[in-house]
Amino acid sequence: MDRIAERTAPSTRPARTSRKERQPTLISSVQRALRLLEAVGGFRHGATAKQLARAAGLPLGTAYHLLRTLTHEGYLRRSDGRFFYGESVEGIVLADDRQAERHGLRARMEGLSDELGGAVYFALYQDGEVTVVDTVDGVHRPAVEPWADFRATAHAHAIGQCLLSQLPEEARRDHLARHPPVGLTPATLVDESAVLRRIAGVRHTMPVVERQEYAIGTVCAAVPITVGSVVATMAVSLPVEQADRLAVVAGQLRRGVGAMTPSFVL
Repeated sequence: MDRIAERTAPSTRPARTSRKERQPTLISSVQRALRLLEAVGGFRHGATAKQLARAAGLPLGTAYHLLRTLTHEGYLRRSDGRFFYGESVEGIVLADDRQAERHGLRARMEGLSDELGGAVYFALYQDGEVTVVDTVDGVHRPAVEPWADFRATAHAHAIGQCLLSQLPEEARRDHLARHPPVGLTPATLVDESAVLRRIAGVRHTMPVVERQEYAIGTVCAAVPITVGSVVATMAVSLPVEQADRLAVVAGQLRRGVGAMTPSFVL
């Protein structure tokens, strides 16, 4: 009876997970395509389908189908019967480089923030809108609280005024038509004609200064960045108690931005 009980008693060990359940779902065709892409890198002057099939350990027929697909999608290109990396692969490499440049930009912004003693911002004008790409701040140099949409209030903050100053007049009018000036603080300029005159008067490469027009208690300066067709700016904000430093800080910001490698802002 004891032996019967031992055989029939429920096991206290956890149920074994099948190998199929433990492994992630893998798409074999994707694996084969990646092996082909890796194989291309081993041939300095391109490779034939037979060479790539052999290097990737694939049947020639399978390799032909995958190579045709990879070529159609731009990951490979074919010339004189040989396969080379295509524009899509080059785009991945450029994206990786761009990510590294963004990290570099962040590091430069952190250095500027330490030097200037204020929050630092990097912004672009893209697709007709103001886009704040990154902000560096700290406990003792807090960033401006975006209590009103930055995209709709370009007329009121240094970032927006600096970006709009780099646009043709028609583009400025179009922006203000879509985002009419509104009063955010007693210092905000709300007359569209006056806003346009002010923006038109911004001197090329010179800092744009704004005092409590977007937010009470904050003063800002923004420096234009012109690299090709890119419309960008680097800006700094200070608490109003430090407003007497703004002119000096704006000059430091201008020099700091001028020393930056152009690729950081593309």
